[in-house]
Amino acid sequence: MSTVSPSAVSSLRFRTGVGILACKEALEEAKGDEEKAIELLRKRGVAQAAKKASRDQSEGLIFLQEGKGKAALLLFRSETDFVARDEHFQTLGKRLTDILLNKGQAAMETEAATAVPALIQKTGENITIGEAHVIEAPVLGCYLHTNAKIGVAVGLRSGTRELARDAAMHAAAMNPLYIRPDEAPAHLLAKEREIWKEQLKKEGKPEQIIEKIMIGKEKKFREEHALLAQSFAKDPTKTVGQHLGNAEVTAYVRVSVG
Repeated sequence: MSTVSPSAVSSLRFRTGVGILACKEALEEAKGDEEKAIELLRKRGVAQAAKKASRDQSEGLIFLQEGKGKAALLLFRSETDFVARDEHFQTLGKRLTDILLNKGQAAMETEAATAVPALIQKTGENITIGEAHVIEAPVLGCYLHTNAKIGVAVGLRSGTRELARDAAMHAAAMNPLYIRPDEAPAHLLAKEREIWKEQLKKEGKPEQIIEKIMIGKEKKFREEHALLAQSFAKDPTKTVGQHLGNAEVTAYVRVSVG
């Protein structure tokens, strides 16, 4: 039985344009190491675009599209902003986002498997799909920054599109990492706790009070990075949660270039 995940095969297909079976075999032989798998495919002469795949894609654009009760966000990466502004790059980004919204991720990946390598050959740059999200909610508010480098979608159980868009615009500016304070990821908190502990030790704080201080630091961190607990960008006298009132946030996605 194969230990290679479908997502790993999909990623390798995006980067090389090679068929599913060949990607799967290469990943299995490389024990899941994508870079080694690319090297194997190149040695076999089947990965023409992969020689560009190791190059960094620090540029790109966010594509956002809304439908009935749904929103799709796609991060399409390139090496340079010049290619990101290319007509062919933008046309493909819009097409893939439309497929993502209306037909789903699998259909989008199928289209991208051939279309992305073809665009790589045309532009001479490494191009990949960085992130792809679809959210659904009774009320949606979306915001795409004017430079298309930040895109946000917020879903509410009730309320208005204006309220949801207010929350999305706030998130674009303030970059909350999650919706509520109690949703802070455990791994993120563990990393911060390590940093706080070292800082407090260097400050000469007694061991017996370090834990008490860290409880307060964790509470503050949870609130500072939670959408609903942040001070609302348009009116800092209230939190985003207070601005939304009874409109419960059920979905939140923020995507950025870089």
